[in-house]
Amino acid sequence: MPNHRIEARPPRGAPHAPVRITDPDRLRSVVEDAAHVAGSASALVAPSTEAEIADVLHSSTAVLPIGAQSSLTGGATPRGDVVLSTSLFNRIIEIGADRVQVQAGVTLADLDAALAGAGRYYPPAPTFTGAFVGGTVATNAAGAATFKYGATRGWVEAITVVLPTGDVLDIDRGAVHAHADGYFELILGSGTVRVPVPRYRMPDVPKLSAGYFAAPGMDLIDLFIGAEGTLGVVVDVTLRIVAHRPAWCLFFVPFADRRAGLAFARKLREAAKETWSLHDPDGVDISAIEHMDARCLELAREDGIDRRTGMTWPDRSAIALLITLELSSAITREQAFEEIGRARERRAPDTPLTRLCRALDEAVGIDDVQIAVPGDPARMAQLLALREEVPASVNSRIGRAKQDIDSRIEKTAGDMIVPFDRLEELLACYEREFERRRLDVAVWGHVSDGNLHPNVLPRSFADVESGRAAMLEVGREAIRLGGSPLAEHGVGRNRVKQKLLEALYGRAGIDEMRAVKRTLDPGWKLAPGVLFPPE
Repeated sequence: MPNHRIEARPPRGAPHAPVRITDPDRLRSVVEDAAHVAGSASALVAPSTEAEIADVLHSSTAVLPIGAQSSLTGGATPRGDVVLSTSLFNRIIEIGADRVQVQAGVTLADLDAALAGAGRYYPPAPTFTGAFVGGTVATNAAGAATFKYGATRGWVEAITVVLPTGDVLDIDRGAVHAHADGYFELILGSGTVRVPVPRYRMPDVPKLSAGYFAAPGMDLIDLFIGAEGTLGVVVDVTLRIVAHRPAWCLFFVPFADRRAGLAFARKLREAAKETWSLHDPDGVDISAIEHMDARCLELAREDGIDRRTGMTWPDRSAIALLITLELSSAITREQAFEEIGRARERRAPDTPLTRLCRALDEAVGIDDVQIAVPGDPARMAQLLALREEVPASVNSRIGRAKQDIDSRIEKTAGDMIVPFDRLEELLACYEREFERRRLDVAVWGHVSDGNLHPNVLPRSFADVESGRAAMLEVGREAIRLGGSPLAEHGVGRNRVKQKLLEALYGRAGIDEMRAVKRTLDPGWKLAPGVLFPPE
């Protein structure tokens, strides 16, 4: 019979209190996250041991754990809380052949650099490399390569988590599963608690950051992954890694017609799945297809991003795809250029690069495609910079509008995912809702997953209010299409996203989540107001 019980242990480390910073100037740096909604903090602490975390939890009524504060949902914005930074938990403990053990405060950039030195690779990381590993676990984060590799959850093998009581759990995947009657038993210092498993059904989509994981016989580790810091503070993580780091080739591909771009994305998805199924060494191994709509491309020109990155695309492009092709790490820059140059020849060697270049030539003409080959990091950085600078451009406009027009203006955006074959329907809903409200909206995202991010460029606070209503409507449509309105960013303290969480699981589902929270955190002290309002 599967084990449904686990015994906690006392926290390790010296049992003294960490320094509490209350200087307003110092606190100013942590009062808002990437959602650009201002908050307030009563104190900032940066513990370096489990015992120090336990002390903060015992001595505080409201504690908000944070990492890099890259949250887009307000989940890392304090509301008078004691802010608990995990920045000092920043050691890479051990790199093995197929596992890496790290502390929660290690950034994805530092993790990737360490793994690259060992020839290893951690695929499901989000595109913001400054994020902390603990934050990605807390939100079940996903990114560009989810199409091939899945989201964070499937790569987490073990975690150490400090509970609100100060007890510590060391959870290995596969060690503890829910009882057939739907509960776990945790043996804590104060006694045994029974944690119920929610009964709602989660949508079957490759990305899901929508409250507490729930499934019959579920693994205990999955309850904490994606819980957004409301059930415990993750301090240590063991991740699966890829033993052999691939090489990458990037393609920036503009299309004059959106449907043609989506049709090409569908063709590449099918080709990649066939490659994986047949283990074809010459197949087209696509790990990601991202996209930017026409408004994104306009913003890139308005802000000179095209000039800074050396990128060009035809006028009136309706959509642009950024395609990631994985290749053998043995390929050289010179070999890649030779294969691209010979792709139109009838007797060219049959390689992944040749196949993709021929498909691109047929779809749009290879001359209109911008390419970054392995061994050309400068060009690679230019293509990736275009992807990153468009969201930054939108955020800077929001910041200026907040300062110059109305201080109530804030980021108003969506994070929807639907099955790929329903993507065109979701886009049609976007057009209806945003045009009806006369909103200025830019849409980008991970088209290979069916995951889109509509972002309002507000000209007034009325646009923010109208944008919130629009996000509720398109979120409900995503649910109707078999998807989720909460894909990779989480829920946080964003009221629209909290309403969408209730739309996804119903009031009964939220009550089931509250029952989990109440059992593990009866004082409601850890991240109060994240996921749902406190009791």
